[in-house]
Amino acid sequence: MKRHPQVIDRILEVIREHETFCIVGHIRPDGDCIGSQLGLALALRNEGKKVTVWNQDSIPLKYKFLVGDGLIEKPKRGEKFDCVIATDCASFERLGKVGDCIANRKVLINIDHHQSNPRYGDVNWVSPREPSTGELIYRLIKVARWPITKPIADLLFTAISTDTGSFQYATTRPGTFHAGAELVTRGANLAKICDEVYQSYPLSRAKLLKHVYSKFRLAADDQIAWFWLKKSDFARTGAESDDTEGLIDHIRAIEPVVVACVFEEIEPELTRISLRSKHAAVNVNEICGQFGGGGHPAAAGARIAGKPLSVQRKVIAAIKRALKAAK
Repeated sequence: MKRHPQVIDRILEVIREHETFCIVGHIRPDGDCIGSQLGLALALRNEGKKVTVWNQDSIPLKYKFLVGDGLIEKPKRGEKFDCVIATDCASFERLGKVGDCIANRKVLINIDHHQSNPRYGDVNWVSPREPSTGELIYRLIKVARWPITKPIADLLFTAISTDTGSFQYATTRPGTFHAGAELVTRGANLAKICDEVYQSYPLSRAKLLKHVYSKFRLAADDQIAWFWLKKSDFARTGAESDDTEGLIDHIRAIEPVVVACVFEEIEPELTRISLRSKHAAVNVNEICGQFGGGGHPAAAGARIAGKPLSVQRKVIAAIKRALKAAK
């Protein structure tokens, strides 16, 4: 068997030593976060452990098919756990309100693949080479020799598929395809997952997409594409914040575009930015780092306080500097 990182043995040692677990994920959970949390939770339950799964925010509609009754609970203060495991969470702050509810623990394990992760756990397995946290959980289960049941296969396949852009992003490695193939062999329902995740969008999202195509802007000789999502856009289309996932890919796919950016209004003077880069020489993790955010070299985000136009100017200027440096 391929050599595995020593930290996996340490994680399995901690798991064997403890009985009660809480598995936590980041705010606004995506497919990788949910699939990793629940895949690990089911694997631990199958080993006889007592497992709770907490998220600050509710699960997006398109991932509801993955969630069995009572699997994910609302976080509560004062609960006590032997071990808390954070999956796919780039920083402790990204846990949101959940962070306040997990103080009563013996050990915190941090399993993640974001380059910007500051290794905030007592035990840290942070592997930026991996395109998804789902693949890390898959490897953990394989090394532990725990069974991969059909529900676990569905969860981990969804995690890996969504964070690799359906196996299209440049971060996808040969091992990713091997993992995907084994999960399908173990019963992952490819047709159902692809239908639910990629081919069943609400009408409100289509209306939001219409807005994107009519309102996006270009800058720097068409190398930068960006658009705004204001609260009024959500009200007008009936869309929710969950419906924005993947919208950025529509402008990222424009041929001359190197960096795509979405500005989303959270409050009148708080903006969430999401950046995507198509060029290895333009690292959007570094750009977002200038604004207190982070992520991956090709996909990152941040929250920025200030007047919307001021935020827009600063971010576009930072992208222009990165494009110039890349030349």
